[in-house]
This record gives sequence, structure tokens and C-alpha cells, in this order.
Amino acid sequence: MTEAKTQITAVTVDAFIEAVEPQAKRDDARVLDAMFRRVTGEAPKMWGPSIIGYGDYRTTYESGRDVHTMRTGFSPRKAKYSLYLMGGYCDDITAQGRDEKLERLGKYSTGKSCLYVNKLADIDLAVLEEIVAADWQTMLRLFPKD
Repeated sequence: MTEAKTQITAVTVDAFIEAVEPQAKRDDARVLDAMFRRVTGEAPKMWGPSIIGYGDYRTTYESGRDVHTMRTGFSPRKAKYSLYLMGGYCDDITAQGRDEKLERLGKYSTGKSCLYVNKLADIDLAVLEEIVAADWQTMLRLFPKD
């Protein structure tokens, strides 16, 4: 099996968050971590040097490449938060529901399976929690836990 480039590391999430700069980004990372823990019920793990991931699954891409990766997570990048929300990318129904929620979210941008936010003050955290919860449920449906 070919593994994904981003692997689980031995660094603790708490140690990683404590090192996030500046303080405001560190505080936001704590808020996001608490929300992801609440929604997923999972203890996070570090995936690579800067991604906090919740849950995991295995899948095979159309190319035939088998990977082991996180179900959801986020990274407090220097410029923006990257929120990894694969459910809306993997499922058209979830993607349609996400569009309605994004209209209520606030200031954001998107990538293929990522939601980018400059700072939490720019968005409605309750709406973000709805998006993460819907995405989590989709990932559990599409990729049941072993």
C-alpha cells in the first residue's frame, strides 16, 4: 500500500498548539480543537508537522493508490486556517447542504476539500460547527469505522 505523504507523528497536539504564534492564532486553535473534539468525539493526532487530525480511514483513489488519512482536521497556517473537510468533496448531497451553510458562515474561501478562514472572528462558529458535523457524518457514512 502506498501511504499518503502526510503521516501521523509522535508530537502531541497540545505541544503543537502551545507553539503556535501569535497568541491570537494559538487561542483560535484551542477553540477549533475543542469544537472538533466535541463534534467528532475523537482525540486528535498530529498529521505531519502542522495538521491536527480527527479520526482516520483508508481509501483507494481512482488512480488505484491506497491511502490512510485523517477524516477531518485543521491547520493553523500562518496566513489562514486550513480546515480539511472531505465529506463535501466526496458527496454531492453534503456539498449542496454545505453551500447553504457557507452563505451564513461569514468571510472564508475554499479549495478542493478545504475551507480557509483568516481568523475565527470573521465567521459564525455555530455555522462552522454545523458544517464540521455534517461533514463528519458523511465521512462516517462513506467510510464506516473498522
